[in-house]
Amino acid sequence: MAKDKFKAVGYHRSRARKQARLVMALTALSLLAVAAILMVRAFEDNLVFFYGPSEVMAGKVTVGQKFRLGGLVATGSIRSKDNGLETHFKVSDGKADVVVVYRGLLPDLFREGQGVVAQGILLESRQFSAHEVLAKHDENYMPAEVVEAMKRAGTWRENTP
Repeated sequence: MAKDKFKAVGYHRSRARKQARLVMALTALSLLAVAAILMVRAFEDNLVFFYGPSEVMAGKVTVGQKFRLGGLVATGSIRSKDNGLETHFKVSDGKADVVVVYRGLLPDLFREGQGVVAQGILLESRQFSAHEVLAKHDENYMPAEVVEAMKRAGTWRENTP
């Protein structure tokens, strides 16, 4: 009879260890799932898509959406306000123009007819409120995103600087 008593105690200890391992494994999996969800959410918040003016005007972007807008600064479109701290200009891909409003100092290489990429949000007025403006860095370079947007719009010419 004493032998049966020890077998029963050993059985319960073994079962308790298995349950403890199962709880630890489930807890670790739960923590891993929570970490994965947080990482995906952080990635989605930092994910910024690129659109050209034709795509913006075609309604592919929703109001308030954060994205990058690229094209050429339209000739004669640059207007400064507030002692040059607020600038309005148009970004064009040859088919459509989007008015960009930027508050801050523009890059030294920013000028009419040059490639530009701006990051910001679309306003209800269909204007683009930029919080960052990047200009091309030399006369032979066009940002790849701008080239792709112009190709999608059908306005890209290979000899375009």
